[in-house]
Amino acid sequence: MSAASCLLSEDQFLCSICLDVFTDPVSTPCGHNFCKNCINEHWNSNDQYLCPMCKKVFNTRPEMHINTFISEMVSQFRQEAQQKASSSSSEQQAAKPGEVPCDVCIGTKLKALKSCLVCLTSYCETHLEPHLTALGLRKHQLMDPVENLEDRMCMKHDKPLELFCKTDQTCVCMLCSVLDHKTHEFVPLKEEYEGKKAELGKTEAEIQEMIQKRRLKIQEIKHSVDLSEKAADREKAEGVQVFTALKESVERNLNELIETIEEKQRTTEKQTEDFIKELEQEISELKKRSSEVEKLSHSEDHLHILQNFPSLKAAPPTKDWTEVSVRPSYEGTVVKAVAQLEETLGKQMKKLFEAELKRVQQYAVDVTLDPVTANPALILSDDGKQVNCGDVKKKLPKTPERFSLSVCVLGKQSFSSGRFYFEVQVKDKNKWTLGVARESINRKGKITVRPQYGYWNIGLRNGNEYSACNNPPVCLSLKSQPQKVGVFVDYEEGLVSFYDVDAAALIYSFTGCSFIEKLYPYLSPCVNDDGKNSAPLIICPVNQTF
Repeated sequence: MSAASCLLSEDQFLCSICLDVFTDPVSTPCGHNFCKNCINEHWNSNDQYLCPMCKKVFNTRPEMHINTFISEMVSQFRQEAQQKASSSSSEQQAAKPGEVPCDVCIGTKLKALKSCLVCLTSYCETHLEPHLTALGLRKHQLMDPVENLEDRMCMKHDKPLELFCKTDQTCVCMLCSVLDHKTHEFVPLKEEYEGKKAELGKTEAEIQEMIQKRRLKIQEIKHSVDLSEKAADREKAEGVQVFTALKESVERNLNELIETIEEKQRTTEKQTEDFIKELEQEISELKKRSSEVEKLSHSEDHLHILQNFPSLKAAPPTKDWTEVSVRPSYEGTVVKAVAQLEETLGKQMKKLFEAELKRVQQYAVDVTLDPVTANPALILSDDGKQVNCGDVKKKLPKTPERFSLSVCVLGKQSFSSGRFYFEVQVKDKNKWTLGVARESINRKGKITVRPQYGYWNIGLRNGNEYSACNNPPVCLSLKSQPQKVGVFVDYEEGLVSFYDVDAAALIYSFTGCSFIEKLYPYLSPCVNDDGKNSAPLIICPVNQTF
C-alpha cells in the first residue's frame, strides 16, 4: 500500500473511543473496530454489553480476538507514516536567522512550524506530529512559531498566563487570580483576545480610512498642482502678451517721440537755412549799393552826382529782422508722449482687470443673509438678499449670534477653505461697509472693524470718502464711485480683494492674511440718516459680462 493511500484512509485507523491509532484492534460481532483495551474497559464500566458505535446490545459478553487484517494495516500505516515523516524531515531546511528553530531537534535545528502554548515548546514538522495525532496532545493550543515562550509563563508562580485581569489590564496565571488579584475581574485570554482583536480590526479600518483619505488628499494636491501649473502657464502667457504689448507700445511711443523731436529739428534747420539765405541775399544787395554810393561819393562830376543822388541816398529796401529769431520749442513733447503711454497702459490695465474679474467671478457663491445675526434695527427682505436700516428697533431675542449695537448682519454661508466670490449693489447710498468676518468676532456693544479683530472690509462715508478698514485705515482714491462691489476671498492664500464690478477695476486687497476660522460675508448698510441713506445693500447674482 502506498503512503498516499495510507494518508487518505487515516481516519479508518482511529479508535472511536480513544481517538488514537488502533492498538491491538478487535472487531465486535456488529462489525465495528476498537482497541482491545478500550472496548474491554468500556464494557467493564457498563452494565450492558453494547457497541459504542451502533448501540447494539449483546446478551453475553462477546469474546474478542485480534483482527489480524486490520492489525497488519495499522502496522503498515505506522511504518509508512514514519517513513514519510523521516523523508519530510530530510526535506526541511535548517532554521535561518530570524526564524524560530525547533526546540526538540538535536544538532541542526530545523525551522519550527508551530509553538505549543501548553508545552511552551516550538516544533518542526517531524516533532509536531504527536500533537496532530496523539489524543492527549491534540487538545493543546498551537500557534504560529514564536520565540521566548517562557515570556508566556507567570514569572512569580511559573504557571502559564491563561487569564486577563481587566482591573489591572495585564495577563495573569491561575494562581494570580486567587492570590494577588483575587478581588479583580478576570476573563479568559481568548475572550479578551477576541475583544482586542475586534478593537484592532476597528483600528485597522480607521487607519485604512485615514490612509484612503490621505491618498485622496495626495490626488487632490497633485490635481491642485496640475491646476496651478496650468494657471501659471496661462498667467505667463497672458503676462508675456501684456508686457509684449506694453513693450511695443513704449517702443512705438519712443519712436514717435524721437520722430517728433527730429521733425521739429528739421523744421528749425530749414527755417534757419531760409533766414540765412535771405539775409545773405540782403547783404549782397547792400554791398552792391555800398559800392555804388562809395563810387558816386568820389566822383568830381557835379551833374552826375546830382542826377543819381535821389536813387542812392537811401539804403535798398530790406526786411526788418528785429523780431525775427530761431527758438525751437520742445517743451511738452515728452509729457505728451508719456500721457499717450499712460493712456495705453490704462487700456491694458483695464483689460487685465477685466480678465482678473472674470476669473474670480468663476468662484461665485450664493449668499443669503442670516436674520439670526441681524441687528434689531435692520430690515431684511424675505429672500435674504437685501438689507437696509429702519427707524425702529424690533424686539428680538438677544442671542449670542446677534449684533446688539452695530447695524450689521452676516451671511448664512460660511467658508473655511478654497475661494469664493459674491457681489453687493451699493447704489444710491452715502454710507456702507462690507466684506468678510471670522466666526469668533465680538457681536455685542461697539465693534471695531479691523483685521486684528476679525474683519476685512472696505467702506464709504460722507458720500465720497472711500477707505479700507485696515490698521491704520487706508484712504482710497477712486476714479469713479462703485455701484456694485465684488468681494473675492482666497482662504489658503490669505487674500481678500474688492472690485468695482462695472469699471472692472481693483479697489483694494488685504494680503498676507492668516485665516484659521470660518469666514462669513459681512454687510452693514449703516444708519438710515433721516432717509438719506435708506437705500438697501443688495446681494446680486453674478453676471460675467466681460
